[in-house]
Amino acid sequence: MEIDYIENEVSLLQPLAVQRRRIRPVDDAHPFDLDAYISGYSGRTAFDRIVHIISTCPTLAPQALKLAFAQIEELRDPTLYQTVMNAYDTVADLPEVQLPPTSELCSVNTVWCEEVTKKNQAERTKLEVELKTYSNNMIKESIRMGHRDLGDFYRATGDYTQALKHYTKSREFCSTSQHVLDMCLSVLELVIEQRNYTHISSYVFKAEGALDTASAAAASNAAAGSNNISAAPLPKKSAERDQVQSKLDFAMALFHLGQANYEKAAQLFLKIGPPDSLGDWIGKLVAPGDFAVYGTLCALASMSRSVIKSQLTGNAIFSAYIEQEPYVRDLIQSYLSSDFKNVLELLERYSTRHYVDIHMYSHVYDLTNLIRNVAVVLYFQPFQTIRLDRMSAAFGWTVDEVEKEVVALIQSGQIQGRVDSQNKARETSRKVDHRAELFARAIKTAAEIQSTNRKLLLRMRLQQADLVVKPPKSRREQDRAVELIQGD
Repeated sequence: MEIDYIENEVSLLQPLAVQRRRIRPVDDAHPFDLDAYISGYSGRTAFDRIVHIISTCPTLAPQALKLAFAQIEELRDPTLYQTVMNAYDTVADLPEVQLPPTSELCSVNTVWCEEVTKKNQAERTKLEVELKTYSNNMIKESIRMGHRDLGDFYRATGDYTQALKHYTKSREFCSTSQHVLDMCLSVLELVIEQRNYTHISSYVFKAEGALDTASAAAASNAAAGSNNISAAPLPKKSAERDQVQSKLDFAMALFHLGQANYEKAAQLFLKIGPPDSLGDWIGKLVAPGDFAVYGTLCALASMSRSVIKSQLTGNAIFSAYIEQEPYVRDLIQSYLSSDFKNVLELLERYSTRHYVDIHMYSHVYDLTNLIRNVAVVLYFQPFQTIRLDRMSAAFGWTVDEVEKEVVALIQSGQIQGRVDSQNKARETSRKVDHRAELFARAIKTAAEIQSTNRKLLLRMRLQQADLVVKPPKSRREQDRAVELIQGD
C-alpha cells in the first residue's frame, strides 16, 4: 500500500493568507514557555514540533532555531539542517516579521554531518548484506528481523518511504501474531510521526486482530499448561495487553481527530489508560499534557454537559492528564458552571499553546467556534426572551457581535427564535411546547402499534378458522408440473 507522506514544511507551503491567520503571538496575554513545552518530547517528534513552532510563532523563531540545531545532533539525519533553515527563512520573508539571519544565530556542524553520513552508509550496507544473506539461506525469522532492522534504520535517517516498504515487507515473514502486532505498531508510529491520519485505521484494525489472536493463544497455552519454553512471548490480558490497547486507542483517536470527527475522538481520548500504559510512546510521539488538551477541546465541542461532567471530572485517569495542564481544569469548571465569558477568555489566552501542537493546529479554529456556538445555545436554553446587552456582558462581546452570533445560529437551526434588529435589544424564542410534542409522538406511536397488533390478530384468527383462500385444484396441479419440469 502506497502512502503519501506529509512533509515537515507542510504548514509553510500554504497560501500567505493561511500562514498569517495561523501566526500566533507570544506575550503576557498569550503565555507560552518553549523550553518547558519541548522538554516533554524526544527524538524526531521534538524536532518536528520545533519546526512547527518556528512557522507558527515568529517571536520564538530564533530561540526555536537554536533548539532545533541542538536537537539535530541527537538524531541521524543531516538533511534536517536544511529543513529547519528553510522553515526559518520562509517565516523571515513574511512582510510583518523581522528576524535576524540564520548565520547570526547558529551554524551547520559540517564535521558531524560528514561523520553521520559515513556511519549511515556503512550501517545501511551492513544491514542490506545481512538481509541478502538471510534471504539466500531462506531463514524466515531472520528475514523478518532483517526487514525490521532496515525499517528502523531508514526511519531514523529520514527515508520514510523505504522504512514503510521494509516494515510492510516483514509481514510476509511473520510466523506469530506477536510478530504481526509488532509490525503494525511500528507502522503506526511511522504514520503518526508523519501525521498521515488516513492510513491509521487500517493498521489499527490489523493490530487489534493480531492482539485478539495472540491473547487467545496465550490463554489456551496457559490452560493447557504448555511447557514449550522456546515459543514466542505472547501478550497476556494484563499490563502488556493494556499497554498495547492504549496505544491503539490513541492512534484511533488521532485518526478521528484528523477526520474532524470530534465526538469519537473525545470518547477514545477519555478511554486511554494512565501514562504508564503508553510505554515509550510518551515523549516519543506525545506528552501527557497533550491528552488533556485533545480530550477536553473535543469533548467541549461535541458532548453534552452531563456526559462531560461524568466522563471528564469523574474520570480519575483523565484527571491525572489534566494535572499536566492546570488551565484545562479551569476551562472545564467554567464551562460546567456556565461562566462562558471565562471559557472564551481561556480559549483565547491559551490559543498559542493549541496552535503550536502539530496534531491540533488545523482544528483549533473549528473547535473554538463549535465550543462558542454550544455556549451560546446553552445560554439561551432557560430563556424565552432575553436582552442582547445582558448577553453581551455574559460573553464579553459587543451587542453587534452578539447579534451576529445569534443570527448565524438561528439561520443554522441551532436556536429557534427571532431577533429585534431595529432596537438590537431583545431575542424572543419561539414558544415550543415540548410536553405537547411528547404526547403527540406517544399517541402516534401507540396508534401504529395498535394497528399492527389488530392486523396480526386478524391473520391469526383467519388461520385458526381455516378461512384461507387456496388456489383451484387445476392451478395447483399446473404449478406442481412446472416445478417438476424445472427440477429436471
